[in-house]
This record gives sequence, C-alpha cells and structure tokens, in this order.
Amino acid sequence: MALCQQKLGFSYLLILCLTTVVSSHNRPFTIPTVTRLTDSFPLVPVDQAFSKAFGASNIQFLRNGSTATLALDKVSGSGLVSQRRYNYGFFSAAIKLPSGLSPGVVVAFYLSNADKFPHNHDEIDIEILGHDKRNDWVIQTNVYANGSVSTGREEKFYFWFDPTQQYHHYSILWNSYHTVFLVDNVPVREFIHSNTHPSIYPSKPMSVYATIWDGSEWATNGGKYPVNYKYAPFVVSLAQIELSGCISDPSAPVSSCSKVNPSAQDPVNGPEFIKLSQQQVAAMDWARRKLMFYSYCKDRPRFKVMPPECH
Repeated sequence: MALCQQKLGFSYLLILCLTTVVSSHNRPFTIPTVTRLTDSFPLVPVDQAFSKAFGASNIQFLRNGSTATLALDKVSGSGLVSQRRYNYGFFSAAIKLPSGLSPGVVVAFYLSNADKFPHNHDEIDIEILGHDKRNDWVIQTNVYANGSVSTGREEKFYFWFDPTQQYHHYSILWNSYHTVFLVDNVPVREFIHSNTHPSIYPSKPMSVYATIWDGSEWATNGGKYPVNYKYAPFVVSLAQIELSGCISDPSAPVSSCSKVNPSAQDPVNGPEFIKLSQQQVAAMDWARRKLMFYSYCKDRPRFKVMPPECH
C-alpha cells in the first residue's frame, strides 16, 4: 500500500501562479509557481474508471458518477479499484478529506498489483494519515517493488492547506524514468529509476486504488491514537479522476505502448516526461525544505546500510 486516451503535449499546459500566502501549523507559506499537469489529461467519471473493491455499502456514486464518497464506520472501510491495469501512466484524483478528529484513519490513493503477485508485488502509495487533537493530517508516500515490503521507502509531509475544507489534487506520475508524487501539481517527491537497483523500481502492471480504512495499529503517532468511532462515519469525497497511460492487455503479444521507444505523442512515457522541469524542481525543493518531516534516507538507526538511491 493507493487509459490510452486523448494525448496532449506540454504545449497545452497552463501555468498556475499562486501568490496567496496560506497557513499550516501557524506557519505562513508562499506557494511556488507550478505547471498544472492535471490540465494535460482528460477527466473520466468515477463510476466508469473504478469498480467497488470492498465495503460496497459504504460507497456512493453521485452527480451522474462524476464524484464518489467512501466511508469508514465501525463495520467496514471501503475502497475502489480501477477497471483496468496500467504499465505506466498519470493517475490523479481530487480528494476532500473527512473533517473533525480522525486519528487512525487512512485515506489512500495508490497503485498495486498485490492481487496478481501476492509474493512479489509492486506498489506506489499516497497515504493520508488522520490527525489527533494536536496534529493535522499528514501525507505519506511510499514505493515497493517485487515484494520488498520489509524495506519501506516512506517520506512524510505536512500540508500547506487544510485538506478537509475543499478538494485538492493528489497525483502520481509513473513511467520508466521516474515516479513523481504531486499535491495540487506541486511535486513533493521524485523516485528516479536510474538511481536505484532495477529490482527496487516498480515495473509490473498495476491497478489504481482509492480507499479509506482503519490504520489504528500504526497510522497516528505509531499507533498511539486509534480510530475513535464516536466520530464515525468518516467520509472522503473523490472527483476529477484522471487515469491516462498505457493499458495492460495480457492478450496482446506486444504492448501497444512501448516502454523501449516511446513516441513524442506518448502522454507519460514520451520525451517531455523524462525529467522534471526547472520550475518543478524548484517547487519540489520548496516542499521538501518546508514541509517534509521524515525521510527514510535520513533514518540511519533504521538502516545498517542505506538504500542505494539515498547516496
């Protein structure tokens, strides 16, 4: 643990200029200017992109399927799974988190193939961890490959906004060059393929998941604060779904989206997406300096030998 459709080049990208000062944890931030990747890919209704994975009675499709709500109550959490698998792609959802106290609650938007590869699965995670009376929601990113769950590659960030007040975009760009995690189009983390061992980089087709569940054992202060069901149900809202990339077709002898020789029109694995722009790098540096409070690469007590990408 979190479509070969219309293909648009960077020439269609719009620039988001955010100069408003906002506050998180009583600290003012000026948000950097970023390119809106979410404007580059088509939207798909939630009920066309996903099927119900678990907790069906806690899932509602609204507004002709353009939005959905997932709930966690004392009986069950709930989750959606994409109707297709992808070799790579750009995956994004606008999410509004539950308001009020939410210790132990986990909202996740992620890619996984654990159902097909239970012993050597890949996973790319955005997990949003509930808060107690003193701390706000936080976002955790993680990457697994080939079942390497014992070596989590977690990085955690504070938000620069209140994620319960309105929808915000949470996005994953995954291709053969790198995996990028973005919040409101601001890159917060880049996991570069060439910087690590090939067996550590996710490479098998994955489905996309959106879930809410009880993570009491670990989610808030290491499990110190479990879910308090007095405040249930905890309801998360989803909208503005984007699932663009190479659809995995096991019946096809050759992939329709070659990862070896991508064309210039490829929306995710083409040359425009090989690396972050200078603007994106600057924005990511801002997020990591101002908002990251944990990185596995700095956790020396945890690792006798640091992972290769940390050097």
